[in-house]
Formats: sequence, C-alpha cells, structure tokens
Amino acid sequence: MQAPTPDALEAATASVVDAVAGLDGVAQVTDSLEGAQPLVQVAVDRELAASIGLSEAAVSGLVAQAMQPTPVGEIQLDGSLVRIWLDAIAPATTLDELRALELPTPTGPLPLSDVAEVTQIEGPVSISTSDGARTATVTVTPSATDVGGVSGGVQSALGDLELADGASAEVGGVATQITDAFTQLGIAALIAVLLVYVVMVATFKSLLQPFLLLVSVPFAATGAIAMQLITGVPLGVASMVGVLMLVGIVVTNAIVLIDLVNQYRDRGLSVREALVEGAERRLRPILMTAAATIFALIPMAAGLTGQGGFISQPLAIVVIGGLISSTLLTLIVLPVLYLVVEGAIERRRVRSGSGTRAERRGELAEAGAR
Repeated sequence: MQAPTPDALEAATASVVDAVAGLDGVAQVTDSLEGAQPLVQVAVDRELAASIGLSEAAVSGLVAQAMQPTPVGEIQLDGSLVRIWLDAIAPATTLDELRALELPTPTGPLPLSDVAEVTQIEGPVSISTSDGARTATVTVTPSATDVGGVSGGVQSALGDLELADGASAEVGGVATQITDAFTQLGIAALIAVLLVYVVMVATFKSLLQPFLLLVSVPFAATGAIAMQLITGVPLGVASMVGVLMLVGIVVTNAIVLIDLVNQYRDRGLSVREALVEGAERRLRPILMTAAATIFALIPMAAGLTGQGGFISQPLAIVVIGGLISSTLLTLIVLPVLYLVVEGAIERRRVRSGSGTRAERRGELAEAGAR
C-alpha cells in the first residue's frame, strides 16, 4: 500500500481492509497502521518564530531539552569515559506545562504556546517509505490451506477497488512467492519435456514418433487435475513438483510399448500387426509397474507421513492421478495415433513401391553382398 500523504495512506488502507475482510477463506486482516500510539505534536509558526529571532530548529531543540536529558560532553573518570547529560529541573509532564514552557528570545522569555500549537495526536509505531512515499502493509491470514485461492480473491478485490488521492496497492508476500515458484516450475516443466523429446529422438532416430509419445504428458496433467478436484486438495508448489515428476514417469510406458512395436516392424510385420503383438506383450508389464507405483504412493496420499504431509500428500495425489489417466489413455490413444500416422506412411511407401522397412533392409543387405 502506497500513498503520497499520511491521510491518503490511512484512507486507502481502511478501504483495502474493508474490501478483503469479507472474502471467503480469510481468517484475519490486520494492517501496520493499527498499532497507533499517542504523540505530542508541536507545530511551530515559522514566520512568528522568525520575527522574534527563533528558527524552527531552535524551538525544537528547546522543547527537546525541556522534555528529556541533553548530552553536553564527556569526562575521564578513573580511566573511564563518562558522558554528561543535562536534565531539566522540572520537565514538562502535561500539555499545559509544555505550552507554558518559556522560550528565551531577544525581547524576553515567551511561552511556547505563543509561537507553536501543541496538540496530542495518534501516530504510527513505525513509518515506512518507498521512493519517498509513505507505505503501509495489510496482512491477510487465510483460514485454509488454499493460499492461492485466497490470493486470487484478494487480487480481484484490489482490481475492483478505486483508491483516491494517488494511492496504490499491490499483492506481495507469500502470494508473490507462490506466483514466482509456479513460473519457475512451469519453465522447468517445459525444459523437462524438451529434454525428454531430445532423448527419444536419439533413441528412435525419428522426429515424428517422439511427438506421438509426448501425447501421454497432457493425459497425465488431466488426471492430476481431476484427482485434485476429487480429493479437494488445492493446487500448490508441491503439486507442481509432482507434475514435473510425471513428465519423466508417464513417458516410460509409451517408450516401452512403441519400442517393441518398432522391433516387430523391423522383423517384417505391418503397423497394425506390430501394434497388436506389441500391445499384447507390453500390456501386463505396463499395468503392473503403474499399479506398483500407485499403491506405493497411497500412504503418502492418505496423509500418513506425519508433519511432512502438507508437501507429500499433494505430490502423491498428483502422481497417482497422472499415472492412472496416462496409463489408461496411453494404452488406447497412443496406439490409435501411431496406427494413423505410421500406417499412412507405410501405405505411401507401399504405393510408391519402396516396400516395408524390413524389405528395404533385406534389399540393402543383398546389394551389399553382391
């Protein structure tokens, strides 16, 4: 919260507090201006003070001497340095006594009330500024673990709020840290997908087939989101870490299946025959490995890990949901896409007379033998 004047800052802070106090999921709202304490304000009439030979700084110094001890020097006493303070004989303890404080002037002593207005005001415990403007902090404490949802509600409330007198407000603190963490994890997920694609290109010696295998990644994201909606666990940093793990986990089933299909095609089988044979042989291992991983994560998903459950539970739920959806959809959608793409390529080769992959290898081997 930022404003050019104290009054504008106080009004803007009150508006923000009223706007966010009634939001769902908000347990408590506090601001840094709440801890105000009584202060004595001495407003010096500069022109009047100058007419009697006093400056604002001189008046302030005289008032300070009357209210608290003033350092006047230091002496050496028994080898130790001792500071000397000059204390007023009868310091002012009330506003009336302070107003009656006599100020020495060239024309004689005058009461402080003749050159300054002495009042009691409410002032902040601390004053913070940013780029020369007064600032205040409004702290919103969520009542649940869904910090992201509360942050979104606060951001929406601030967007609809009209602050006058040049005041402005922005969301910071934990909400900003969560946004930065989501951004960094999103970038990390994109880099992970790129690295997986590069590894698969080097493995399959193809630029097209790795794209087909990466279809399992959005399937995993769909299952992860669905599982979070079912369990009611909000999306957080731990959930994003689980999504990052899924990028490498869910692709393995697709790699195992397609690699065996390519081996059967190299032996002379057609695309359809290779898919049927490969799916029959890889179905059981894929289901067994996915089931083993899912059952191993169930204790974490159930929150049986103690104090670390707030991190491990969302991560386990995301991985379980992603594995279930990616495994089931990969076994159905991936073979269909592979049949459509590779089948079309195979049909073009047959029409052009180039034959299947195994036939071309046999022709090359025979030509090499000759």
